[in-house]
Amino acid sequence: MSNMKPINVGLLGIGTVGSGVWEVLGRNQEEITRRAGRGIVIAKVADKDTERAKKLTGGKVAVTGDANEVVSDPNIDIVIELIGGYGVAKEFVLKAIVNGKHVVTANKALLATHGNEIFAAAQKKGVMVAFEAAVAGGIPIIKALREGLTANRIEWIAGIINGTSNFILSTMRDKGLPFAEVLAQAQKLGYAEADPTFDIEGIDAAHKLTIMSAIAFGIPMQFERAYTEGISKLTREDIQYAEELGYRIKLLGITRRTAEGIELRVHPTLIPEKRLIANVEGVMNAVLVNGDAVGATMYYGAGAGSLPTASAVVADLVDITRLHTADPEHRVPHLAFQPDQLAATRILPMDEVLTSYYLRMRVVDRPGVLADITRILADGQISIDAMVQKEPSEGEEQVDIIMLTHATREKAINAAIARIEGLPVVTGKVTRIRLEELK
Repeated sequence: MSNMKPINVGLLGIGTVGSGVWEVLGRNQEEITRRAGRGIVIAKVADKDTERAKKLTGGKVAVTGDANEVVSDPNIDIVIELIGGYGVAKEFVLKAIVNGKHVVTANKALLATHGNEIFAAAQKKGVMVAFEAAVAGGIPIIKALREGLTANRIEWIAGIINGTSNFILSTMRDKGLPFAEVLAQAQKLGYAEADPTFDIEGIDAAHKLTIMSAIAFGIPMQFERAYTEGISKLTREDIQYAEELGYRIKLLGITRRTAEGIELRVHPTLIPEKRLIANVEGVMNAVLVNGDAVGATMYYGAGAGSLPTASAVVADLVDITRLHTADPEHRVPHLAFQPDQLAATRILPMDEVLTSYYLRMRVVDRPGVLADITRILADGQISIDAMVQKEPSEGEEQVDIIMLTHATREKAINAAIARIEGLPVVTGKVTRIRLEELK
């Protein structure tokens, strides 16, 4: 069988992940061939830095500075896109598809924003677009959702899917340091970019969540409808108070099926510390998936990095190699559901989401204050689950009150917060962090 001619791959971008793909393919060539039934060979590499690319590949393969040469090469069967971003990457991916080539990509931003168009083009040409590496690095979460859990009606997914922000939160908690200081440390260590916006504001996590939500519920990609809130406003005080109440704060991507629509939201979240996912530290990723038949399943591992991400890219190469000759109707659909069966389910606006809340307010320490606050919450039909009133510091007039609420609509909590902030005895803003039991 493996005397079939090898399948030829063109690599766009030989940076962190690209060099990992080169290494894994070389290192595990024999295993991969035994599994795929034929060899998989990188035949051409495109990278702006041709010198570096030549050095990495040791002159074993054609190197070009122009990706067009790869996507239009008639001898190339599969194109791996590791350029990233929405610009030229989109153009090259679409060109490769039009030229009848399969595509493997790690580009979550591209798929979350232009996935519908890309999959439609691939569908029309009868080629595959594989993207395991786009979500949670080396963790095979796309495969689990699309194939392993295919018997289930997926109820919800909650994931720690951005290593940078998880590292920052873990370190803030561990060392009791403020956000800005830990961010600087993460940048020094190379865990955070010079411009960390995508990571710390939850945009990267929202890209990945959008992809998982589409596969879990059979809906188109709708990144623009994802609610996104980052971690830059979190304080070490809140992390510490949460801890005292038995919770950890994590940046979670949550997507849930409800009677009114699908929740699609990324934000800091209190999780009970006894949950497995609450104990995922550092740059690690973890995804919790709840299916009606299987219950809760958790997938944990390296969400980024050269070799872990390459592991997912190469697995996709093997899949495509095995299915290369299969008639397109028999392949796993891109978004798990048959393309003509995607649903137009609405994405819930954040206002309508039902969840619990952690509220922290700074108040003047005098009788009747608590009664005023609880009355406002009662008016909004918001019930309190737990409450802590801190002792005022020496000579201080003001004190922190922390409340945990039962599940309530976001709209109701927003209205209540506005009224509480209007009380003369409350100073400054009310801090609000959402809370999920993840039962």
